[in-house]
Amino acid sequence: MKKYVIIATKGRAVETATLFDFLFEQDARPDAVYVVGAETADLPDVAGHPLHAHATVKLLLAKGPGLTVQRNAGVAELLRDLERDRVEEPWFAAFFDDDFRPHRGWLQQCDALFAAQPAMIGMTGQILADGVRGKGVSEADALRYLSGALAPQEHWASGAERRPLNSAYGCNMAFVERVIRACRFDEALPLYGWQEDQDYTSQALALGEFVYEPACRGVHLGVKNGRISGVRFGYSQIANPIFLVKKNTMARKKAYVFITRHLLSNVYHSLQRDPIFDYRGRLKGNVLAFIDYVRGSSHPQRILDIGLASRSGRRP
Repeated sequence: MKKYVIIATKGRAVETATLFDFLFEQDARPDAVYVVGAETADLPDVAGHPLHAHATVKLLLAKGPGLTVQRNAGVAELLRDLERDRVEEPWFAAFFDDDFRPHRGWLQQCDALFAAQPAMIGMTGQILADGVRGKGVSEADALRYLSGALAPQEHWASGAERRPLNSAYGCNMAFVERVIRACRFDEALPLYGWQEDQDYTSQALALGEFVYEPACRGVHLGVKNGRISGVRFGYSQIANPIFLVKKNTMARKKAYVFITRHLLSNVYHSLQRDPIFDYRGRLKGNVLAFIDYVRGSSHPQRILDIGLASRSGRRP
């Protein structure tokens, strides 16, 4: 199968350039890589990278910032290229965060899964370590996790057995042709696009089975620059699940669990100043979202109006 990679990036040109090294070292290299930024400064300097000798590389600008907008721009460009080149061979597209570091077998194992299991329409891989939940994972430690020198962290996207899932983990996921042609990321989920992976997977499940695939391993660095303010993220923690319930792409029970868990966590951590995360900003955003919900004005895009960068400068 042909293999395409789409990378949406914002404020992480250096991290994206490093990801190119991992794509070049893949046992089965991609046929094309689409990097989509919101402005020129987002795009990596990879003009002389050896990956160019093995894959088509396109550096693109979306119509504006936002994970969903930028991924859709990458998908649109991919589909235009396929139409132009009249590609008839089966293919899939992988979506990697700019701070995801795939094991060298990631694309090959994904290819093998889709080739052997025609009913599979998508997958998400095994997370060996996830820096989102703490101060982040360094590039050096990522290599140690990938080599096995460090034991994997506990994570919901882990385990030795393949199993069905109802949501991808957006930092590393792949979908076959019929999904990419039929589904789009919802641009009503702005900026960080929280829960865009849940929404997209729910759309894709109408076309087949989605799985967790342990053979596709990787590390999510959880780089802190390029993220949105705590207030904005806190608003999204409430407004986005409510929005997806109304769309029928998230179960009401799951939304309730998400909202309750994050609200309680933000209340607890707000009692002490955290050096990494702006929990007080998140809690403020939670409250604003609940007020809007009661007023009937709750919507994910409200963060574009209400959530300027937090005064503390900490990450969400």
